[in-house]
Amino acid sequence: MKIAVVADIHGNLPALEAVIADIAGESPDMVVNLGDCVSGPLWPDETGHLLMNEAWITVRGNHDRIAFGPPVQRDNKTDYFTQLALSSAVVDWLAELPFARHLDEETSLFHATPHEDDRYLTETVIGENARLSSTTEILGRLADGATSKLLLCGHTHIQRLIMLPTGQVIFNPGSVGCPAYSDETPNHHVMEAGSPHARYGLLEKTGQLWTYRHKAIDYDWAAASKQARNNGREGWAHALSTGFYPR
Repeated sequence: MKIAVVADIHGNLPALEAVIADIAGESPDMVVNLGDCVSGPLWPDETGHLLMNEAWITVRGNHDRIAFGPPVQRDNKTDYFTQLALSSAVVDWLAELPFARHLDEETSLFHATPHEDDRYLTETVIGENARLSSTTEILGRLADGATSKLLLCGHTHIQRLIMLPTGQVIFNPGSVGCPAYSDETPNHHVMEAGSPHARYGLLEKTGQLWTYRHKAIDYDWAAASKQARNNGREGWAHALSTGFYPR
């Protein structure tokens, strides 16, 4: 069995198209999408329609939840832009996405943690940066029944492969369309992949053995950066073209 894993597309249509083309060459048995599909100052509605056509197994991210929720204030620039840009068809599709899914008895899909869609599972914020969390910290966030052997999550935009003392494996494919960002929760910090590539992951099981791969794909990030700049988001433009967020 071969599974392609995508997450955190954030409305980046050319990055998604490049990843779809690369996935086609890998010929997986299925593709799973871990959420945060459309939110961003790029191509939210066009990205949503493309994902609807792909019909991948998809779970809801925190920005997906915001997109179909009550109107946000203008000072929430990213989600405000997204809500205004989305057609009713994409909003309805987002609203129907489940919080989490089980592929089988061994494999769980969720956006951030099994219980919250906006909390880091594998990173701990220290000042303006984040470090890899300890296994004790991670297990605490997995408490209350997260027993699947393979846990697929996104949200941090950082590619990770982590084995816990329980034998559980956490796989984060990284972000298709947003290689760096800033956030204010729990305090102001940045998350940075360090290059502008579109990222996703591949899992392949042969017998009882898994192979894990992280991929980083070239695409026209200059066009994505230009779109962000045209929509008044210089920080996004810099992040999309470099993989770093301006300090």
